[in-house]
Amino acid sequence: MRRVNLIAWDNGFGLSKNLRLLGDALRAGGHEVTVTAIRRGKIHKLLQPLRLRARVALRRLRGLDARAFDVNLLLERIRPEVFPLARRNVLLPHPEWFDPHDRAPLARIDRVFALTQHAVPIFEQLGKRVDYVGFTSEDRLDRDVPRERAFFHLAGRSPNKGTEPLLALWRRHPQWPTLTVVQNPRSARPGAPAANIRHLIGYLDDAQLKRLQNAHRFHLCPSETEGFGHYLVEAMSVGAVTLTVDAPPMHEMVTSARGVLVPYARTGTQNLATTYFFDEAQMAAAIARTLALSDAELDRIGAAARAWYEANERAFHERINAAVAALE
Repeated sequence: MRRVNLIAWDNGFGLSKNLRLLGDALRAGGHEVTVTAIRRGKIHKLLQPLRLRARVALRRLRGLDARAFDVNLLLERIRPEVFPLARRNVLLPHPEWFDPHDRAPLARIDRVFALTQHAVPIFEQLGKRVDYVGFTSEDRLDRDVPRERAFFHLAGRSPNKGTEPLLALWRRHPQWPTLTVVQNPRSARPGAPAANIRHLIGYLDDAQLKRLQNAHRFHLCPSETEGFGHYLVEAMSVGAVTLTVDAPPMHEMVTSARGVLVPYARTGTQNLATTYFFDEAQMAAAIARTLALSDAELDRIGAAARAWYEANERAFHERINAAVAALE
């Protein structure tokens, strides 16, 4: 059993979800888990480092070892102010959001836990010892919701989901079935309306979102890059036919055996990650092929996706707990 301190910005979106999923996995593995959540808002971001430094100083004044934990697990960002609180400091990075200011304190990180195989060589080339642990996502399956031959795209507030070119492509194909897009108002650019586009801008409650995820046979996830890929993996959890870009790390989760891969046309960079932009002609061809599949073929692909989700869930729990237990 290890005393684990999870540290991340509690952003109300992906990182908050990661904190919960990681905490649940470690507790199930018998570890004692504390969550140090960096709260939203500029004031909280400024005050949190001071609070953590005060915590270290107070323990020392009381004659206690400042290292209240066996390990700090830092999600996405490096926060040197927490280093004295644990014997080991481990980073779980997202290459696309790796801040240049984190390069210097990376030298003081004891280990990197990689969420994808794609991230392993990136951080090995920066001189770090890297363990692949992977990750998991929420199980969104509801078998009681009838499936429809329609398309779903969960854009959220991310700028990396390929949303704008996807909407533009859909407008050029009025014969295609309805595409439902769920998007945060901070990042939404609705564009010209189209009869076969249902653009939901705003916040849905969890029950509404879960129903949409289960109701749609096809999930469009043309990510440019992913730290892990929750919306791909959640799509697979409901047994959807998931279309994504044939590039790392997206094709680690989705393969041609359990989804549809679309070639990319060009690449870019975002911090340490390579970004991949789907080929529009290839995407149109993939959609046409997908629409031509029989229900039996769709069921087979969806079942393979669901089987992968269940296997990955088990494997992640085993890997993360083994990696934490092995820290010296």
